[in-house]
Amino acid sequence: MSSWREEKNQKAHARLEKRLSEHFPSCVLSHALRQPLIPPTQRRAMESYWRHRPLLADRLARALAAKSGQPAGWQWRLGSGKDEGLPMSFRLPPSPYREGAFSRGPGHCCVCGQPVYRLGWNRDLWGDGTPNKNASWHAACVVAWQLWTAPTDHLRMLKLRQSRKCAATGRRLLRTAEVDHRVPLFAVWSQYRAKPWPELLAFWGAPNLQVINRAAHVEKCAEEAAQRSERRIVVLSSKERTVGSA
Repeated sequence: MSSWREEKNQKAHARLEKRLSEHFPSCVLSHALRQPLIPPTQRRAMESYWRHRPLLADRLARALAAKSGQPAGWQWRLGSGKDEGLPMSFRLPPSPYREGAFSRGPGHCCVCGQPVYRLGWNRDLWGDGTPNKNASWHAACVVAWQLWTAPTDHLRMLKLRQSRKCAATGRRLLRTAEVDHRVPLFAVWSQYRAKPWPELLAFWGAPNLQVINRAAHVEKCAEEAAQRSERRIVVLSSKERTVGSA
């Protein structure tokens, strides 16, 4: 197996070096050459680089979104399935540049709105001067979106960030530990949806993600359910008083 891998890596390394462009990011190349199986193309090397750095991708994606800013006239709304680009649930992060009315078109990232350059990079390192018209995602934003929508897939990385300590109890994380949003997403929708769009993304990103042991997670979920129930009762009572006074 080791000889097979060595031979495969030699071929992949030769192929990568042959097609390597002058301004290819050195950090990505260093990462590629450290992998057990060297990616044979620049694009696969770029994808591997960001796939191994989801927290960095999250930070970059939110920074690019802040650079783009919230489009004029946009509001966070939920769709019914017929609305182009609108999320069906508040559990999906708001994404104005995925909506037809605010899309910036080919060559711009549908997540952050910034231009996409060669190989999905966020800067024009090659000096082409124009975005890649065949691209609609940054390589980093792909990974950031995966973190936002499926944080459990990045459980290992999130555990390492916390030094394998439960964020709720401070005890050692168990195998059954789970990813949790510090501020639950239902609360983001009900209480914070008027915030500027770039700030909203932090509720899906690393600042709002934590890993806690299952027992602590169950207890937290029960408390949140009780709070939602109390809030629903207050809203219904307020409506009944309004109808009664009318």
